[in-house]
Amino acid sequence: MKLFTALSLFAAVDGATLTQLQDAVQSILSNGAHSSRQPNILFVITDDQDLELDSISYTPHITRHIRDRGTFFRNHFVTTALCCPSRVSLWTGRQAHNTNVTDVNPPYGGYPKFVERGFNDDFLPIWLQQAGYDTYYTGKMFNSHTVDNYHSPYINGFNGSDFLLDPYTYSYLNSTYQRNHEPPVSYEGEHTTDVITRKALGFLDDALDGERPFFLAVSPVAPHSNVDPNAISFGKIVMSEPIPLERHEHLFENVTIPRTANFNPDQPSGVNWIRDLPQQNQSVVEYNDHFYRSRLRALQGVDELVDSLVTRLQESDQLDNTYIIYTSDNGFHIGQHRLPPGKTCGFEEDIRVPLFIRGPGVPQGHVQDAVTTHIDLAPTFFHLAGIPAREDFDGTAIPITPSFDAERHEHVTVEYWGNAVVEGIFGGIGPDGSSKIPNNTYKSVRLLGEGYNLYYSVWCNNEHELYDLSTDPYQLHNLYPGTSQLSGGDTRILGRSISQAISRLDALLMVLKSCQGVTCIHPWNVLQPQDSVNTLSDALHTRYDGFYGAQPQVSFDWCDDGYIIEAEGPQVPLVSRYGVSWDVWV
Repeated sequence: MKLFTALSLFAAVDGATLTQLQDAVQSILSNGAHSSRQPNILFVITDDQDLELDSISYTPHITRHIRDRGTFFRNHFVTTALCCPSRVSLWTGRQAHNTNVTDVNPPYGGYPKFVERGFNDDFLPIWLQQAGYDTYYTGKMFNSHTVDNYHSPYINGFNGSDFLLDPYTYSYLNSTYQRNHEPPVSYEGEHTTDVITRKALGFLDDALDGERPFFLAVSPVAPHSNVDPNAISFGKIVMSEPIPLERHEHLFENVTIPRTANFNPDQPSGVNWIRDLPQQNQSVVEYNDHFYRSRLRALQGVDELVDSLVTRLQESDQLDNTYIIYTSDNGFHIGQHRLPPGKTCGFEEDIRVPLFIRGPGVPQGHVQDAVTTHIDLAPTFFHLAGIPAREDFDGTAIPITPSFDAERHEHVTVEYWGNAVVEGIFGGIGPDGSSKIPNNTYKSVRLLGEGYNLYYSVWCNNEHELYDLSTDPYQLHNLYPGTSQLSGGDTRILGRSISQAISRLDALLMVLKSCQGVTCIHPWNVLQPQDSVNTLSDALHTRYDGFYGAQPQVSFDWCDDGYIIEAEGPQVPLVSRYGVSWDVWV
């Protein structure tokens, strides 16, 4: 009261109204209350959304509310290009070789594997609850989370939840949701995006009414392919184009897939089964364009969902104390390298995904070039909530504000096990006419550093790929010696020969394919703990040629459908004990 009395005297002198000054003080007091409270977190994760095919240019609300009011992380990657392994890695901050959830279904993946591995009692929402957060979730969580096993056990960690359940998860007009510990409810005849919008807004209201900070995750199924559980024949699943809301069916009639150099190329590209794909005929290309338009149309419902959530936050007093994070579980390809619609590959289309973040202290309209991954998201949520990072995190917090001066790594560990999955009506290209193609297991490293932009991969049949994306952004020319796609000429990387670069990349991949915790963040320290080597550029010095030339090679003993150590060849690199100048290696 004394404050307002003083202000009234000041108002009389300065000409300001008492109401204006009282409003100003109330704003200051409100901001002070926000600064003393942990921030809220709204996390939106779409399903199979591309970055490289430019879907983000067709979501104006997301652009206006999040991208333009926050930061776009344009070098953000997933580490496994498949939804369930990627999501488990996201929720635990650990690589798939450490979660051992590597597929969408048992025995190697899905919700039952998540439970078997003990993560239902030890993952992000539980950690946030322990730190004082109310937590909410609606939408898709995991594959093989079904109408039969949803209570065996219930998913832990949420004050309120409403999960999509298999086999109806991807059925746009016949979804089934399961709220808290209640029985599943069918929403046949309603569009799943309208359903999840209502549920998300309801949880947001609950969160805003609470006295604690909140974490709300919303996971719509769009733009994933539609799967009608009633259309499965002879055990084969048909993954057709997504179904948009009726009000969006007419949009983008003349839009086609970007005709980049790797779209349905005249010459085959890639290795293994990808190299054997035939060039697509005009009917297939036209269908793929239709598939692409359907994905863009399906995303319009997500765009409206985000608009509704941000509008509700604007109507509350919590928007300025809320971080909003938007991303997807993996990327998507359609026609690149002659591929049918799908993911599961290590190409840029599959492993790069959108990441937009807005919130307190986040630069507006900024583009961040730092290399970031889904493994970094759990550490980032910890940082935002003021929680000390866990030692078993395989990543580090993302530098979302200028004041957060975190050392960044230049590498991404990309790994995959089992079958490739192809989608669409022309997707039956597997050996039995199915949508699954065996022996798609590979280990890769993606490097973005000063003066280099590389992807190196070893497949389970021991074929190799090396692409220099600074000169070959569409990954058409495999530089690995002895491959038919070698572009020729004296190609060099940072002034060194291809073979010298490969010796370093292979040693780095040897560490990353079985790294844990800090070794995933600082892999060069494993190889050369006594030397000042932190990047590929450092490792390429001529004084280290002998050390890297003596390293065991990454290889597989056989192709398997899961993470089977016995199949994965050598596990331990040579380590420089006293520095390479001593020529003592162990």
